[in-house]
Amino acid sequence: MSSIGSTIGSGDNSNTAAFKQHPQTWRAVISSSIGNALEWFDVLIYSAMAVTIAKLFFPTENQTVSLLITFATFGVSFFMRPLGAVVIGAYSDRAGRKAALTLSILLMMIGTLLIAIMPTYAQIGLLAPAGIVVARLLQGFSAGGEFGSSTAFLVEHAPHRRGFFSSWQVASQGMSIVLAAVFGAILSSQLSTAQLESWGWRLPFFFGMLIGPAGYYIRRNLEESPEFAQADATRTPLRDIMRDQKLRLLIGAGSVIMATVSVYLVVYMPTYAVKQLGMTSTASFSATILAGVIMLLFSPLVGQLSDKYGRTPFMLGSSVLFVLLTYPLFSWLSFNPSFFNLLLVQGVIGLLMTMYFASMPALLSDIFPVQTRGTGMSLSYNIAVMIFGGFAGMTITWLIAVTDNKLAVTFYVIGGALLSVIATLAARYKLRIR
Repeated sequence: MSSIGSTIGSGDNSNTAAFKQHPQTWRAVISSSIGNALEWFDVLIYSAMAVTIAKLFFPTENQTVSLLITFATFGVSFFMRPLGAVVIGAYSDRAGRKAALTLSILLMMIGTLLIAIMPTYAQIGLLAPAGIVVARLLQGFSAGGEFGSSTAFLVEHAPHRRGFFSSWQVASQGMSIVLAAVFGAILSSQLSTAQLESWGWRLPFFFGMLIGPAGYYIRRNLEESPEFAQADATRTPLRDIMRDQKLRLLIGAGSVIMATVSVYLVVYMPTYAVKQLGMTSTASFSATILAGVIMLLFSPLVGQLSDKYGRTPFMLGSSVLFVLLTYPLFSWLSFNPSFFNLLLVQGVIGLLMTMYFASMPALLSDIFPVQTRGTGMSLSYNIAVMIFGGFAGMTITWLIAVTDNKLAVTFYVIGGALLSVIATLAARYKLRIR
């Protein structure tokens, strides 16, 4: 296993051969991207609509408390992610990537539908927030198995171009950020407060439902990934990881931290801009679109470069820049809160986030062998996302409230960046993954 990453980045001829051997590779990209975009859109739109959802489902006399409860509900679903990672990830290692991907998209569709049709607190009382929690738990379970299974599905179609093809997972998340921000900007600018609270907030969740049937159909009609089909499947992937690959699991989880922190920083920025900087919702959502566009457009380029130069240089460079630049950027923004400055900050965050995140899925696939890849990647990803992503909004809101300091958001980001520096160095020098 120590040589798992040794074949990565071989010459152009190998890349071309690998691509020609698997004619359904681009169908795999499309199917995985549609499902992943759905998963992330449904996760992100909840955060984008947090202020409205807080008022409708978790009303209190204190707006900060309502917002904290809303973000806590957002975070609760992330407790289900490791369970989903174990169940769906192990299912993908036993039954195949295709079966796991089909299951995860169906579960996400059900959870999204529940949120879209849920009556508010004013209509059914405590059953409303309870229903939201149940829907979020189902979404969390589904998302727990999606990333590892879909990324494994991609890289196993073109093993010598893992960076490029796995980066489409990240590009699809950029599309999700763009869609969530566009919905937020349009709804906040075109609808009155009464219209938004009455029915407008439900529209993006119904939109998320429209993507599901297409993704389900495409996934049902795909063949199994070639590398997995040729491997000797294990019946006990979780036991194998816990017995023989604990260090790999720890390093994998650590390498996900910066990707998680940066994405949820971008997602939290509209709330931060409105609550802490006094900016309009339309302006804050519009600035978020830029970060999503950068992620969408540049992820495949970074992924391709990581096949040539390695994953760790991009991840280390991004983490170090996050450590150095985050506090000065937010300090400057807090003293000069304009739309142009917010746009600039979101642009810098988007570039650094893409530089790190687009390299990270291939690194995870390098860490785990094919027999345990679905389970290992799912667990690594979702342990980090549960701890550093699910409660990011609540933690940042709490830090700002407790310290009475708008810049407390930077402490969270810098801490995550430092942990990822350690994990990336361990992957490079302990596991010999470049």
